[in-house]
Amino acid sequence: MGVKKGGGVDNLQARGVDCLHPYPETNVRAKRQYKDSIELLQGTLDLLILQTLQWGPRHGYGISQAIRTGSSDVLQVDTGSLYPALHRLERKKWIKAEWTISDNNQQVKSYRLTSAGKKQLLAERSNWDKLATAMAGILHPADQRR
Repeated sequence: MGVKKGGGVDNLQARGVDCLHPYPETNVRAKRQYKDSIELLQGTLDLLILQTLQWGPRHGYGISQAIRTGSSDVLQVDTGSLYPALHRLERKKWIKAEWTISDNNQQVKSYRLTSAGKKQLLAERSNWDKLATAMAGILHPADQRR
């Protein structure tokens, strides 16, 4: 999950979490705007979406709810970030979309993981595990010495 220079960010609302922003703002108004939210590089949201779709096809709202529920209501994906991410993953052929009928008899676009998406998920999870281990070594150095 490489970081591209000038890469975009996706916005996830997070309860009880102060701002973690890849490009800190000095403007007080901007700080208030980002309060109680985490902005993540696009690859992180992509990983969350791919992982969610590993459990089966879902429509956009279902993906958002799965991320929210799976994170114990800490992460809430903005629709302004979710749908562009879904379109980006579809262009990369990691997911496939098709129109289906929902439980309440409405036509919805459902997304499913492709075989290429499954391979990408494995690679992204491996990269995430390496990043998490590296971060833990810095944030909790005493735990690493045991």
